Formats: sequence, C-alpha cells, structure tokens
Amino acid sequence: MNIADRIQRSIANRRDGVIVRSELKSFGSPAQVGLALRGLVDRGALVRLGVGVYAKAKPSVLTGKPIPIRPVEVLGPQALTKLGIKFEQGRITKAYNSGASTQIPSGVVLNTGDRRVTRKIGFNGKYIEYERR
Repeated sequence: MNIADRIQRSIANRRDGVIVRSELKSFGSPAQVGLALRGLVDRGALVRLGVGVYAKAKPSVLTGKPIPIRPVEVLGPQALTKLGIKFEQGRITKAYNSGASTQIPSGVVLNTGDRRVTRKIGFNGKYIEYERR
C-alpha cells in the first residue's frame, strides 16, 4: 500500500473534517506527504483550505466539483484549533447571539485577542476574517 492510500484511509477514519499537514508527518518525508496530498486533491477526496490545511470533500450537487463536507463557518475554527491559535467569536457575532443587536453577521469573523494572524483559511472565495482587541 502506498503513502497516498494510507493517508486516504487515515483521513476516512477521522471524525473531524479538517486535516493539518503536520498530523501526517509520520507517513513519510515532507515531499512524499505533499505529493500524496496533491494527488488526493486532484482525485477530489480532499480540498485545500489554506497552506497546510485540508478538508474532506464531497462532490457538489450543482457542479459535481469537490467541495468541503461542512461549511467554512464550521471548518475554519476547527483548523485554527488544530493550529494552536486561540480565538473567540467576533464582536458582531457576540452582539447578535446575545440579542444586543439585530444585525446578522455576513461572514465569519473571529477575535484572536492580541495575536496577529495573517493565515488565509477558506474555500471558493469565502474566507475567515480576523479581528483583534
């Protein structure tokens, strides 16, 4: 069994939808893991959310192209947690959820506290935005 098949089996057995490249380093060298991930993306088993961040994929009902199994609103926070970035809901989302505002948040905004995050995580033009205190 080659590395791509072993990685695909490992990913299929996971409950979460996000895979970070550092979780797969036990399967081989960085070049081998990168080549296997690229092959899985080409086959439609994975989609790339960002640098070193992948998500399980399913075919789109409309186009047939691979899309993430869950929306970016769910996968983005999972990815940040796996990367070790602490965050909480953004100000507008907190205000909406507490009932202080009726304005519906238009996108995913996460508050990273004092930490500056420049990593882009998203898919097909829908990306997570970050705010600081």
